[in-house]
Amino acid sequence: MTNKEAKRVRTLGKVLFILYIFFLVYFLFLSDWYGREGVMEDYHYNLVLFREIKRFILYRDQLGTFAVFSNLFGNILIFMPYGYFLTMAGKRKSFFRTLFYSMGLSLGVEVMQLLTKVGSFDVDDILLNTVGGVIGFLIYMTGDLIRRRHVRNRKK
Repeated sequence: MTNKEAKRVRTLGKVLFILYIFFLVYFLFLSDWYGREGVMEDYHYNLVLFREIKRFILYRDQLGTFAVFSNLFGNILIFMPYGYFLTMAGKRKSFFRTLFYSMGLSLGVEVMQLLTKVGSFDVDDILLNTVGGVIGFLIYMTGDLIRRRHVRNRKK
């Protein structure tokens, strides 16, 4: 990939990254689809790692498939674009950078939920969101590796 093409890809990554951040803020704090309207009077939080994950698995029949899927896999899925676009937009592709920034953003979101009492602070969400960011990084890097091999094979 030429420098000009790489710059275009990074620019596209930056635009998509900014759009994704706007979506994330809307979805996590403003959307009424997950009951985000207003402040919760009886606020709940979880500071014990794996407590909510275990609860969702143990009580999956009572909670329902949608609740279990949206909590466990939704937290992973919603942060996958973050890891992907962060890697796409950056010059340096770093696993630990993506891990650190994914955890940092997730912690920031959870603290905002704690302060605004919209949603609930949950350390399990931080873990799942971080995993999602790392999976997004791995998807980008896998696609980039396939692209590089394809380009190399085409030149032969």
